[in-house]
Amino acid sequence: MLKELDKELTAADAYISELETKTLLSGETDHLNAIMTIKPGAGGTESQDWASILLRMYLRWAERKGMATELLDETPGEEAGIKSATVQFSGENAYGLLAGETGVHRLVRISPFDQAARRHTSFASVFVIPEIDDRIEINIRPEDLRVDTFRSGGKGGQNVNKVETAVRITHLPTNIVVACQAQRSQGKNREMAMKMLRSRLYDEEVKKRQAHTDKLDESKLDISFGSQIRSYVMQPYRLIKDHRTKFEVGDVDRVMDGDLDPFIRSYLMAKKTKGKLDVQPEDDADLE
Repeated sequence: MLKELDKELTAADAYISELETKTLLSGETDHLNAIMTIKPGAGGTESQDWASILLRMYLRWAERKGMATELLDETPGEEAGIKSATVQFSGENAYGLLAGETGVHRLVRISPFDQAARRHTSFASVFVIPEIDDRIEINIRPEDLRVDTFRSGGKGGQNVNKVETAVRITHLPTNIVVACQAQRSQGKNREMAMKMLRSRLYDEEVKKRQAHTDKLDESKLDISFGSQIRSYVMQPYRLIKDHRTKFEVGDVDRVMDGDLDPFIRSYLMAKKTKGKLDVQPEDDADLE
């Protein structure tokens, strides 16, 4: 009976936590799908491997949440990992849940690529934007676009690596570049790339409006692209810590396997209460 009761209490706690998280999502774009781009920082193979680990973590998180994912664009690393990846997350409140993941993620571990087994610090950036639907008007002039086609570099059907189905679109006024190679036809890749471009332009416009109306102060949450938001330490101890909310977890493997909800919930709670949040990492230079 005690085992059954414990099981039911755990399930009830998870249900209540999920409901609590949903009540924190009231933004204009929180309900939309999300488009996430992951890129490694300086450090070559080590950082590229870290970027691929982050990609797997987010894909496993989506699987846990019952969300659909589609890898829109991926550039593999020269030896391991990835040079970049763009993923679409489709599901309830996808953008609202993932928006707080934007920023720089730091990894400290014994590098598997170092023959001397030394400790390395690697960085990768995560950038999340909402997938803007057709109800939100974004004016894009055809003369402002440069469209390039190229051969897809991934695995796929007979068209892959034989015809130029992949599409890259450059918005000349802003120099924003998007690419898609997920579909087998050039037309579908172009359509998805245009959606990505609309989302990027919408995000840029929102940032401009905020810059005019808001003055960032010490009590305001900063999730800008260059902010280091979280550290994942494998050596000399095991700990994942969010530097904005001070929330931390010692079960590293569970988090890397997609259990991100506690971090997401603590971020949303902090954002809601507008507490004083510090996005700078602790002084642990000995790990650098």
